[in-house]
Amino acid sequence: MLASRQWLSCLKIGRSQYTRAMIGIIAGLFTVQASAQSSLPADLEKSWRATRLPDSAISLVVQEINGPRLISLNASEPRNPASVMKMVTTWAALSGLGPDYTWRTAFHAKGGGQVDAQGSLIGPLYLKAGGDPLLTIEELWGLLRELRLRGIKNLGQVVVDRSRFGRVTTDPGEFDAAPDRPYNASPDAMMVGLGAVRLLFQPDRQARKWVPIIDPPLQGIRINGDIKWSNVACPGSPSIATQVVPAGGNMVVNVSGTAAGSCGEFSVYRLALSQPEYFAALFQMLWKELGGTLAKGIIEGKVPSNAEPVVWHDSESLADTIRRINKQSNNVMARTLLLTLGAERTGAGATPATGAAAALAVLNEQNVNTRGWVLDNGAGLSREGRLTAEGLSDMLNAAWRSPLMPEFVSSLAISGIDGTVRRRLRADEVKGMAHLKTGTLRNVRALAGYVLGASGKRYILVSIVNDERSTAVRAFDDTLVSWLAAR
Repeated sequence: MLASRQWLSCLKIGRSQYTRAMIGIIAGLFTVQASAQSSLPADLEKSWRATRLPDSAISLVVQEINGPRLISLNASEPRNPASVMKMVTTWAALSGLGPDYTWRTAFHAKGGGQVDAQGSLIGPLYLKAGGDPLLTIEELWGLLRELRLRGIKNLGQVVVDRSRFGRVTTDPGEFDAAPDRPYNASPDAMMVGLGAVRLLFQPDRQARKWVPIIDPPLQGIRINGDIKWSNVACPGSPSIATQVVPAGGNMVVNVSGTAAGSCGEFSVYRLALSQPEYFAALFQMLWKELGGTLAKGIIEGKVPSNAEPVVWHDSESLADTIRRINKQSNNVMARTLLLTLGAERTGAGATPATGAAAALAVLNEQNVNTRGWVLDNGAGLSREGRLTAEGLSDMLNAAWRSPLMPEFVSSLAISGIDGTVRRRLRADEVKGMAHLKTGTLRNVRALAGYVLGASGKRYILVSIVNDERSTAVRAFDDTLVSWLAAR
């Protein structure tokens, strides 16, 4: 109504005055719209001020799907998103490779696996590594058992072909000086069990002590030290200290700490060997358990063109794989997925750089604004990775409009139910109403995903904070999700 009255008044003035008046009206309308987008509603404003974080620390976008943008703060500012980066990797891979994509791990041999009278394989056994992000110990055992069922007992040499990926080995201690932590695991084309060993501690209640067990019991790894026994009521998951050190050709896992006997058996996972060392030790252990022999060991090489497949294993689908990556925020699986996308788009010898280029190419085809983005390893375990809230909102909108939307959304953690938000947002009005990805690093907190409002409307949410006091934003983010769920 106001605009109509101003329009009528313009008819009574000269052309130059008319032009200036119209410019003023249009500018005023844009100013009102921009102000509405960049300001916070009163409840959210109060919650944000309670964080005592500066306005410059946050990039925030709230967008109603097929509707208006509700909030936009510092949306084009590139920021470190921590593990929210995994959303980019998983969506680019899902849309670039398809939900039914699988990884194949295959054994080859000349002549298809010919053996002599004693069960000795004629020629080397070749293993073509496919880059499976989650090949399990049980699946490797199944492959080796298939070899035994085909009469293969004695192996001369095993040649592992990792050429699908280039030089992708990373130093597990480089990021935060914690080289034994599984979240720092290096990617590898022939990764089994994520490359980690389980340290299992069983209670001996009579002796009041903890009995340590290494699983799998690989040669060259042993545990040193003791976990003290406590009689207190179980306070929760035991927290113990570990340090992996080389000693006399072995890897020794030094353990210390105290655990309550009332907690019962517990486990922790640690990196004790490099990925190639872990695979080699595991292969030899499993092959020996199956009654096989290995004369010359395991080396690196390539599968020759005249070698034929003998047995193989196909992984679970990519749609299932990204659920594990996003819900549990698995770093090494995300790294491997980015490398896979690079290998499929640009060929063998994939690196993080080719994987990042492939991911950006997929997103640019979807008209996602990736200006200012830096994709380095695809996992977010990085100080250099950068996204913008504006661009990530674009991507989430593109994903929602895609036929692959159900597969992608179902990969995200559900508020108050599972994944990294199972212990957050548990109030009845918000529990189960949001599919989210969290991101956490020192000086970084991020949250992004989709929220279903009480009205049935859906909202895209992107919140990224980079500040030395970033932990303070958690209450605000939870308030924001609750506010959207109530709309």
